[in-house]
This record gives sequence, structure tokens and C-alpha cells, in this order.
Amino acid sequence: MRNRKWLLFLCLVLVSTSLFGCGAGEDFESKVVIAQGVDARTMDPHMHSETPTTNVLIHIFDRLFMRDENMELIPHLAEEAEALDDLVWEITLKDGITFHNGEEFNADSVKFSIDRIIEPGSKSPMVSSLNTIEMVEVVDDTTVRITTKVPDPILPSRLTQLIVPKEYILEQGEEHFAENPVGTGPYRFVSWTRDSEVVLEANEQYWLGAPSIETVIFRAVPENSVRIAELQTGGVDLIVNVPPHQIGTIEETGHSEVRTTPSGRIIFIQLVADQGGKIGDPRVRQALNYAVDVPTLIDSILDGYGYPSTQPLTPLDFGFHPEVEGFEYNPEKARELLNDAGYPEGISIKLDTPVGRYMMDKEISEAIVGQMEEAGIEAELVINEWGVHIEKLLEKHMEHAFFIGWGTQLFDADSTLFPQMRTGERLTYYSNEDLDELLDEARAEMDLERREALYHEAIEILMEDPAFIYLYQQEDIYGVNKDLAWEPSPDELIYAYHMSFSR
Repeated sequence: MRNRKWLLFLCLVLVSTSLFGCGAGEDFESKVVIAQGVDARTMDPHMHSETPTTNVLIHIFDRLFMRDENMELIPHLAEEAEALDDLVWEITLKDGITFHNGEEFNADSVKFSIDRIIEPGSKSPMVSSLNTIEMVEVVDDTTVRITTKVPDPILPSRLTQLIVPKEYILEQGEEHFAENPVGTGPYRFVSWTRDSEVVLEANEQYWLGAPSIETVIFRAVPENSVRIAELQTGGVDLIVNVPPHQIGTIEETGHSEVRTTPSGRIIFIQLVADQGGKIGDPRVRQALNYAVDVPTLIDSILDGYGYPSTQPLTPLDFGFHPEVEGFEYNPEKARELLNDAGYPEGISIKLDTPVGRYMMDKEISEAIVGQMEEAGIEAELVINEWGVHIEKLLEKHMEHAFFIGWGTQLFDADSTLFPQMRTGERLTYYSNEDLDELLDEARAEMDLERREALYHEAIEILMEDPAFIYLYQQEDIYGVNKDLAWEPSPDELIYAYHMSFSR
């Protein structure tokens, strides 16, 4: 790594004319209304880990690095990243950018933003992705130096967290900031009516040029039928999580259509494996995997819009193991494993599921409960509103198993395996010392071939000692106003700065 520079510089003119397309000087066009299944949880970008909230906040805040339309990492608020040696990175920042309140974006902003995530006692769910960082130093207004605890081959990819205003937060307080966000992004915060809508207005002084869409509204609409009806009547312009069997309904109106993409998100049942009891036995967790007929779930409920998972990664992720075959549906094998584990009469479990967060989440969970009966597993379904579901997850109140999805912007095994399976991490319900050693070693391994081999070994452990019931890679289905220029991407981000209307 010594003296190697990451060539992450991209000409600002190219960014503003090619990637973003909507530059200053274009006439404003009224508004875009986007209906997600759930509301944002906070306006503080460091205190959540959910895509629906991120979709709102990427309009208000900017990042040091981001993904382009090809999912390649490019600089955004940063100019470039240079590795000075195996542990020290120097990040050069763009100059002359201000937050919406006039506060200057600078190296202090970056240091403050990273420190508040990694500081001792931090409650940020993002800490797992940045805890390779030892310290952040301000060199000058446009330069920060980041020292890592161990060599970190993907540090620039980790620096996609949104940058917040230091002075504003120190003056107004964390609680005020979480309700009244101020960023450097293309839209300013206007209002937030909880469980209803977030309203944003264009930042005409945005450093990459004013957006062409004047107002962006994110609405929380949990019911699929209501989202579809709103799209059909023109009440909204874009909806998420379209049920596959409703695709024809959307397209028959003539003014809306469906757009899809394979997602970087995996859907799974997370198992509470680190609390002992029946779920603590790897044979029981294997049995739970054999008890679920994933291809039938995809065909019968998702109309084929999904790809069975063989492991806790997607083929888009670095570290994906192409030779792992995964678990087949085999209720007889499941019964044998339960018998070997000391449960000849089967077991009873609780399965928590959200409703409205993921495509057909409740319906998939209901079908899984039915399938498990064939293997002697009695599953009690607990249906949670999304906010309740995520709070139970974070507070470690899940009892046996829960339905969840996971997708990140890193497209790297570390971003899934470490926060979900490394012992002691905030989101982890699992512990395996052998896996911990592999994840720690892979996280600091600079040789890509060796690093990939370590992740393949980790995946093999997770077949013998599964942390999840592996379900499927999601196919994202959106309903879209035909006049809206926008295409879905594997990271699930919905970014209105890229949008325009053809009418």
C-alpha cells in the first residue's frame, strides 16, 4: 500500500454533465412524490441503518465518496484518497462548499462526522463499518488524515457516510438536529410529519448546480394497494415494493409502468443463535434452513422476481462463493436433524416479521410458517410495524428468529458478514470464534486473492453453523410515472437529483 494513490478523481464538469445531468440554469419542474412502504426513522444520518431513511437523507446531505450509475466508487465531497502507507490515508476535500445554514464544509466537518460514529459509547448502527479507524486528524481546511487500526483495503468505500455540520449540531444539540437537518445536499429540509411525509425543496445554490425538480416529497404508505392506487391516479410518481401480481394493474393505466433491477439486497430470517437454547444448536439452525422451500416462495408469492440465496451474500458482493450450493428444501432431513438435536417431537419458535418494509414481507413470512409445519416446526408469527421491528432488533429483544433484509453500498463481504455475524457487534445475534478470526484477518488483508479465499472459508463455516435461514436476493420492482426519467439501481437508492420529467 505504501505510496500508492487511489485514482478516484473525477472532473467536476464530467460529474455535473454526465452523472447528474440536471444542472443549473434549467427551469424548475413542480414536484416528485415518492411513496415508500415505511417512514424515515430520524433526520440524523448517523443514527439509523435503513434504506428508506437513507433515501430521504441523501437529498439533504452529501458524502465523501459515492457510487455512480455503474456502481463504481467515485469522489463526491472528496477530491481523492491517497494511501500514505498501510495504515494512513490522506483525503483531499473539495473547497468552497457550504451547508444550507451557511456553515463551511471543511476538514473539521469530516472529522466531526466520523468521530461521532466511532467514539466510545456511540449508539450509531454504522459503527461496525467504520471501526477500523483509529483516529482522524485535520491537516488543513481541505485535508484530513485517517489512521486505521489495521490495514483497511476498502477504506474509501467505507467513507460513504453522510457529512454533517459540526457547529450547527454543537450549538443546537443532537435532538434538535435529528428533527431539523442541515446538510450540503441538493435539497433543503422543509418539514417532517411523522408516519406521513417528508417535504424537501431544491437548493438553488447547490455546488453541482440546482436540481430541475423543485419539490421532493417522500410519503410513507405501508399498504401495497394504496401505493398502487396513488400511482394510478397520479397522486405519486414513484412507488417501491410493487407486488409482482400487480404489475399488470400498474401498466394498464397507460401513464405508469414497472421498472426492475436485481438488487444488492438479500432477504433472510436472522436466527437468535448466541443466546443458547434450541436456536443455539447448529443442527436446529440447519433444520430450519431445510424446512423452507425458497424456490416455491419465489415462484408462488414473488412470481419469479427473486433469486434463491446459497449464502449471506449476493453475486454482486466481493467474497461471494460461487461453488456453495446452499440448502435444499428437505423437511425429512429437517426432522432428522431436530431428532439428533434432542427434539424428536419438533420445536416451537416465534418468528417476527415487519409489514410493508420489504416486498411481500408479511406474505412470505406467513408462507414460511406453513412450510415449517411439514418439518415439525410450529412457528408463531409476530407481525410488527417497522419502527417496532427495528427497535426490537437493535435492543436485542428478538426471541428466536426474525425476517429482515440487508443491503449496503460497499458491495463487499465485510459490510455484511462483520456487522451481522462478528461476535459483539450491535446487529449480531451470532457468535463463532473461528468465523471471528477469519473476518478479522480478511478485514486487514490487502492481497485480494487471499482476502477472497478467507471469505470463501467463512461462507463454508456458515453452511455448517448458519446464522440465517437463507432466502433470496431481491428483485426490486418499482412503479413509475412514464414521464419520469429515472432508472433503478442495485443499491436501492432513489435520488431525485438525477430525475427530470419528459413532459
